[in-house]
Amino acid sequence: MQLFIHAFESVPDPRAENTRHDLVDILVIAFLAVLCGATACSEMSAFGHTKLKFLKRFLTLKHGIPSHDTFSNVLRVIDPKALDAAFATLTATLLAALAKGGVIAIDGKSLKGAYDKGQAYMPAMMVTAYAADLRLTLASLKAEGGNEVEAALALIGLIDLKGHIVTADALHCHRRMAAAITAKGGDYCFTLKGNQEGLLSDARSCLSKADKRRPASASEGEGHGRVEARVGLVVKVPDEIAKHHDFPGLKAFGRIEAKRTIDGKTETDVRIFALSRVLTPKALLATVRAHWAIENRLHWQLDVTLREDAARNRKDNGPANIAVLRRRALDVARRDTAKGSLAVKLKQAGWDHDFMLRLLRQMR
Repeated sequence: MQLFIHAFESVPDPRAENTRHDLVDILVIAFLAVLCGATACSEMSAFGHTKLKFLKRFLTLKHGIPSHDTFSNVLRVIDPKALDAAFATLTATLLAALAKGGVIAIDGKSLKGAYDKGQAYMPAMMVTAYAADLRLTLASLKAEGGNEVEAALALIGLIDLKGHIVTADALHCHRRMAAAITAKGGDYCFTLKGNQEGLLSDARSCLSKADKRRPASASEGEGHGRVEARVGLVVKVPDEIAKHHDFPGLKAFGRIEAKRTIDGKTETDVRIFALSRVLTPKALLATVRAHWAIENRLHWQLDVTLREDAARNRKDNGPANIAVLRRRALDVARRDTAKGSLAVKLKQAGWDHDFMLRLLRQMR
C-alpha cells in the first residue's frame, strides 16, 4: 500500500490550504473502491465508511471518510495527466519487460455517459496507449474537444517506443503520427483506408502485383461461435512510391485477407496496412491480432466489468480522472495469474482484505 501512497503524493493539490481531507487519503480510497467495483463517487464514500477500520491501518484519516461530494469535487479539479503519471511510476518496473519489443496499441474510447446537457452527441473521450503483451495501460489522456488525433500524438510523447511497434486505426495513419513514432525509435503498423486515398491506391497496386510465389502466412482461429481464417502478405514499398508520398519511415505494405464463418454464414474482409518495418507475413498477422487486445481486454472489460458506458460523471476533470482509475484498476487485477474472471477478482478484493493487498503488492 505504501507504494500507492508515495505515488499519489506526486499529484498536485489545487485546493485551498484549509481543506479538511488529505488528497492522498482521498485518492487511495477512490482507487481501492474502483478496484473493488465502485462506479460512482457515492460508492467511493460508502466503501470508505465500510472499510474504515482497514483503511486506518495505512491512512491518517484525521477527519474520517470524505463525503461523496468531496470525492466528486476533488476528482473534478485535479489534473488527469498528473494522476495517470502517478500510476506510471508504479508500473515502471513492470515495463522493463517491454525492453525486448512488443506491440503498443493506440485507440480512443468514448465515455458515453460523460456529456453536458444537450450534448449527447459529443461525450468525453479517453485515448489510451496499451501494451498488448503485458495487458497493461502505459498512459491515457482525455481527448480535449474530442480531438483523438492530438491526444494520440501527445501520448506518443509520454512513452518509450524504442524497439516497439505502434498499432493504430486509419484515423492515426498520417504523416505527423508516423514522424512522431519513428523519431522516438519506434515502428508503426497503420490501417490504411480512404483518408489516405493515394497511398491506399498504391498499396493495393503493389500488393496485387506481388508474385504469387512471394511468401504468405496463414492462421486459423475458432471461438465464440465463429471460425476465422487469415492470410497475410507483405511487400516492400518501391523507392519511387516512397519518395512520391513522402510518408515518414514507410518501408512496406501489408494485407490481411480474413474469411469468417458465423452460424454457417461466411464473410470476407481485406485490410491494408502501412508499415515502417518489413515484417514477415507471420509477424504481420501476430501484430494486427495483438492490436485487438485493446478492444477485447481493455475497452470491453471497462464496459462489461466496470460499467464505464453507464457512468454519469460529467463535470470538469471528473470523467477523465475516474476513467484513469478504472484503467489502472484493471492493470492491478490483471497482475493476478490465478484462474477466475476479472469481475470475480474485483469482488473478491472487496470481500477479502488479504486478497486486495496481494493484488497491490504485485505492482512492485
